[in-house]
Amino acid sequence: MSQQPFPFTFDVVAEDPATHARAGVLHTPHGDVPTPIFMPVGTKATVKGLMPSMVRDLGAKIILANTYHLAMRPGAELVAQMGGLHAWERWDGPILTDSGGFQVFSHGDHVRLSDDGVTFRAVDYDGSYVTWTPEENMRIAELLGSDICMQLDVCPGYPCERSYLERAVDLSSAWAERCWRAHTRPDQALFGIVQGGMDLDLRLKSLRRLEDIGDFPGYGIGGYSVGESHDVMFETLAPLAGEYMPRDKPRYLMGVGNPTTLVEGVGVGVDMFDCVLPTRTARTGTAFSDEGRLNLKNACHRADPRPIGEHCGCPACAGGFSRSYIHHLVKQREMLGGILLSLHNTWYLLDLMARARQAILDGRYGAFMAEYRDRLDGRRDF
Repeated sequence: MSQQPFPFTFDVVAEDPATHARAGVLHTPHGDVPTPIFMPVGTKATVKGLMPSMVRDLGAKIILANTYHLAMRPGAELVAQMGGLHAWERWDGPILTDSGGFQVFSHGDHVRLSDDGVTFRAVDYDGSYVTWTPEENMRIAELLGSDICMQLDVCPGYPCERSYLERAVDLSSAWAERCWRAHTRPDQALFGIVQGGMDLDLRLKSLRRLEDIGDFPGYGIGGYSVGESHDVMFETLAPLAGEYMPRDKPRYLMGVGNPTTLVEGVGVGVDMFDCVLPTRTARTGTAFSDEGRLNLKNACHRADPRPIGEHCGCPACAGGFSRSYIHHLVKQREMLGGILLSLHNTWYLLDLMARARQAILDGRYGAFMAEYRDRLDGRRDF
């Protein structure tokens, strides 16, 4: 039976009077995590382009690693032999590992589902067929040694047939119970994952079944940002997070990193977010800002002496690097361009959540959301 010891507790310290936003603290063996929080993603045990000390200095309190990719290369056994993720990648703060379900189901026609588990072809590695059961998924998670691991689930895309959504909920729920029974590592928290696509009834069915299984210390909200629009996402996310999910457990919206989605997600009651977006967009020459996204490849930045953000405290902007210089770097495909933009974008999302938390503590999160929308002229796709 899954063991959830004292370190995995969550305290709600403030709730905004005008929205469902709340500020909290998640307690883990490797430190406390203030929420709301953005979690930088280190897919293969590295936040691309950044040393762990850089990520820490940006203000990150918790990072992610990907179960699928690490299981494929170098293998969970090797990571365990090297002392687990914390020792191996030199990160002394909390780590969350996802289930790998999103990556598995992105293989499309190379995936076969059964009641027992999922068989997929690792086309991005050696092309071999791999079968994961919930029990095998938990074995991998325990070898990796993260502070928080996620249950194995079925992640449907959008749009999809209701019959497939129903099966995804049924299998995810059955697999959650098997993960719960198989998970034995006492210094690692197991989160359940709510599925159900854009159907609120199925979302609530998934949540109720997770609550019946056991006292999960937190809940992931999966199956969003899979092709739907921002407005379609919030039709079900808003009532799910704001009205139905347990108050005393952290709510983790998986794989979402658009700044406007983070701001509005906090407003409906989400506590935790993750995404590869800040470093992925950086590698294409794109920067986040309160003006929206800036494409530093554009010629308008060629002779612009300003930093990316006039009041930004990231190492790129505070260090005096101009839009002109970064434009030059990205046009010439210099590594430093991607590094500076990765520093900036990661800092931007971490700082955005720090500002959101302070607004909640001050009891003015509704005003904070309105001010943020006004700066973007009401756009919701940034």
